[in-house]
Amino acid sequence: MILVVFISCKTVKETKDEEQTRPNVVIIYADDMGYGDLNCQNPNSKIPTPYLDKLASEGMRFTDAHSSSGICSPSRFALLTGTYHWRNQHEIVKSFGKPFFKETDITLPQVLKTAGYTTACIGKWHLGLDWEFKNPPSLKRKKGRRIIDVYQSHDIDWSKPVKGGPLDRGFDYYFGDGTINFPPYAWMENERFIEAPTEEMSSKNTCITKEGKCEFRAGPKLKDWDPYKVLPTLTTTTVGWINNYDKKEPFFLYFALPSPHAPIIPNDEFEGKSEAGAYGDFMVQTDWVVGQVLNALKEKGLEDNTIVIFSSDNGPEKYAFKRAEKFDHFSMGDFRGLKRDIWEGGHHVPFIVKWPKQIKAGTVSNEVISQVDIMATISSITKTALPKTAGPDSYDFSSILKGKKIKGPLREATVQNTFEDKWALRKGKWLYMNTSDVSHFKVPEFYTKLKNYTDFKTKGLLFDLEADPEQRVNLYSKYPQQVEQMRKLLSTYRTQGYSVKN
Repeated sequence: MILVVFISCKTVKETKDEEQTRPNVVIIYADDMGYGDLNCQNPNSKIPTPYLDKLASEGMRFTDAHSSSGICSPSRFALLTGTYHWRNQHEIVKSFGKPFFKETDITLPQVLKTAGYTTACIGKWHLGLDWEFKNPPSLKRKKGRRIIDVYQSHDIDWSKPVKGGPLDRGFDYYFGDGTINFPPYAWMENERFIEAPTEEMSSKNTCITKEGKCEFRAGPKLKDWDPYKVLPTLTTTTVGWINNYDKKEPFFLYFALPSPHAPIIPNDEFEGKSEAGAYGDFMVQTDWVVGQVLNALKEKGLEDNTIVIFSSDNGPEKYAFKRAEKFDHFSMGDFRGLKRDIWEGGHHVPFIVKWPKQIKAGTVSNEVISQVDIMATISSITKTALPKTAGPDSYDFSSILKGKKIKGPLREATVQNTFEDKWALRKGKWLYMNTSDVSHFKVPEFYTKLKNYTDFKTKGLLFDLEADPEQRVNLYSKYPQQVEQMRKLLSTYRTQGYSVKN
């Protein structure tokens, strides 16, 4: 999941005791992990996830949580800003792309820094940087019917700091590889690359994956770059950062995993640990990584005063169909659709929060929440004032975490969107979509028959998710007034610049 902007200070000065009791905040953000990949919420799962199951047993698991988008960069932006991604753009940040942010966007780490938090981002960024180019892309490459420009190592000025990244968005420290299947294939610390790439990754580069394709984009790489070392290196760095933390003020740590996103590359010690093939083994490793972070917090004596939030940026990749057929494991759970879709499976994600002595262990909430809500919630918990322009789509669900009863649903409605022409609005039990052309990829015939899915021909779609969570019964023609009401509300949200109901 994170612009230098003015953020007003708190009007009430906290005492030193209050500052010291503010909780640390750790967000662990998985990549392309489906709702059904967690054993604790899929009784038929073929993947053991003991650490995530334990996290859920010690905290609160949300059964109706959503990412902002069905793809990567947009959801990460939304999580870090409390702003729906589509207020800026819809697409992912391409290789060597500009930052996703506007200069006026305010991030969670920026807000927490005003309260004295130390902030760190480790792992996948994928939200763009202000690159220093020596010259335009020097390579042209054919991709299908298109000719695309490709930057090579000699096109980049590696000697200069790379601005516009985590440190300019409120983080004190950054370490990562940017994006595991995007160039440059090298390690970045803060605003500089530790070693400058001198070779090139291309579609002709061979790699050994345990499942599927390499999926590497062409571009600069280190001579001995090994993707199998990425997840272990990020894990060691994160655990080390926690172990070495010796400051008195609380911290915010955003650990953005590159897994279980393709390339599917579980390390050898995890091979055969699941009954869902190499992807399942990669999930087991991802679960183990979460466990290492949780263990580090405990061993450091930080567990009791740390909020841990675990979620994923979107639903599972299209390989999930083959996985269902071959291994009888459904990464999307019982939901329809996958990554990129506005079907539930594209954005209905795992979401677990642990906060010892504050959240009752083993609780399950059916409240509809979105990752954009993290901004307002953490601000409320840490007693940190949000500037008026921050988090325009972020609702505070801290009362739910503390077990308090609320009147009616938390959110008036929730927008789901991936591509600019396809929109969905969730309001209570109702889900409206502005089109019936929803699936990004053609659903295999075996899967359509297995799930008893049918195609719809109406102008839009309407579902009652309480009665029909798998989205089989289209009520668009039956309830035209409900459709029109939701269409108008969606239009209002899109035009007025905010969606939080005051």
